[in-house]
Amino acid sequence: MFLTGLTEPFSYAFMQKAILTTLVVAVPMALLSCILVLRGWSLMGDAISHAVLPGVVLAWLAGLPLAFGAFCAAMVTALSAGYLQANSRIKPDTALGVIFAGMFGLGVVLFVAFPSGLHLTHILFGDMLGIRAADLWQAVVIGVLATAFLLLFRRDLELITFDEQHARAIGVPTRLMDTALLAAISILVVAALQAVGIILAVAFLITPGATAFLLVRSFSTMMILSAAMATFATLGGIWASYWLSASPAACIVLVMTAAFAAAFAREVLAEMTTARREKALSR
Repeated sequence: MFLTGLTEPFSYAFMQKAILTTLVVAVPMALLSCILVLRGWSLMGDAISHAVLPGVVLAWLAGLPLAFGAFCAAMVTALSAGYLQANSRIKPDTALGVIFAGMFGLGVVLFVAFPSGLHLTHILFGDMLGIRAADLWQAVVIGVLATAFLLLFRRDLELITFDEQHARAIGVPTRLMDTALLAAISILVVAALQAVGIILAVAFLITPGATAFLLVRSFSTMMILSAAMATFATLGGIWASYWLSASPAACIVLVMTAAFAAAFAREVLAEMTTARREKALSR
């Protein structure tokens, strides 16, 4: 009876499709989150997640694939923020804030000005249980390509993350790698549109890496733990959403947030214990 209740949510075809689609996007996003957290680029994932909305609306109006419009909008956001940062005195987080707020505002205006068959709630929060076969295959292709890129160039990305000047000195094409990294963020956000939506996608780009950062010190271990955490959160969140009749995407984010809170509490307790020991030894 217990095992039946444990596995029942996973016995339905639509649940299996939702899990597979989310996993093929969540794992590369979790790997990418390690780099974003270490480089201080977490806001970039947030910015791109919000900024794809005008691209989606314009693509629908032009009769183009929504994924194409979203990807173009994401790249425009990333490259514009980089240009603004390089050619002005404002700081990177300010540049990103200005660009993504403007893009998101433009998207909302276009959405209201040109009524369409698009559902804003599906774009923002995803429609995980209504995933079509085409969405699944799109997510699989993008997820595999993004994961392959992150694993093949892991050493270069790690070197750029920790010592960009040394990477440039030994011939690593840092600008090209940065552009490729921005493209990976953009295309993964596009793949996450149907599964978790453009707002909740940011959780996959930040929380797994931030949690793993609190638990381990090795970059390789951090990536493995981050991917494992995203997998656990996906399975646990979808399982919980079945019994709670709640949004699967929201439940996944709550599971990841709970894991981060536990990791943070562990770190605080460890620091308190160390402080007590040092105080006792100093007496």
